[in-house]
Amino acid sequence: MSQALLLQQGLGDLGLVLPLAAQEKLLAYAALLYKWNKTYSLTALREQDKAVSHHLLDSLAVLPFVPLGHLLDVGSGGGMPGIPLAIAHPDLRVTLVDSNSKKAAFLRQAVIELALPNISVHCGRVEQYHPLHGFVAITSRAFSELADFVDLTQHLLSADGRWLAMKGIWPHAEIVRLPETVVVDAVHQLAVPGVDGERHLVVLSRSDARRQGES
Repeated sequence: MSQALLLQQGLGDLGLVLPLAAQEKLLAYAALLYKWNKTYSLTALREQDKAVSHHLLDSLAVLPFVPLGHLLDVGSGGGMPGIPLAIAHPDLRVTLVDSNSKKAAFLRQAVIELALPNISVHCGRVEQYHPLHGFVAITSRAFSELADFVDLTQHLLSADGRWLAMKGIWPHAEIVRLPETVVVDAVHQLAVPGVDGERHLVVLSRSDARRQGES
């Protein structure tokens, strides 16, 4: 089965409907990722035939949980999940952050070649990043342990924002180590077409934000 058909079928399984132009751009992104991967080591997954399932669909599986507004993708690496999310939802404003200059160079090139005006790229350590606005969602894909993820990015989360941490197995031990200032809003099990391993999305927020909402 062609990658185009795999993507179309996978989107249907996820309950997502994307225009043909967006699907074509997603496949163009996957091709660009593997073209640059030969020299920049953007992904550890060498089998390009798995790009649709393990990169595109894996990223898009969290789309229903992403709020509109400014999203920060931390440790973006090859651009996942930020680039697929930005392609799927052009109204989403996405900032990709990575401290590796070669990976940041790829991200900038991808934004140019794929014509993605809703994406900006910042090269640097996230704890030293201080933009003029906060983010309603901060996401990561295998960036770090939950407690470190929260600690490094808490200055970037808007008052009513959410952390969206993509994980494999249910991270029981990591959740236990979270500080009391953080609340686990939900842990969603994700069924990603073509991916056999477990996938979970951990949604976190500040505990003071919940108290303000209840008052």
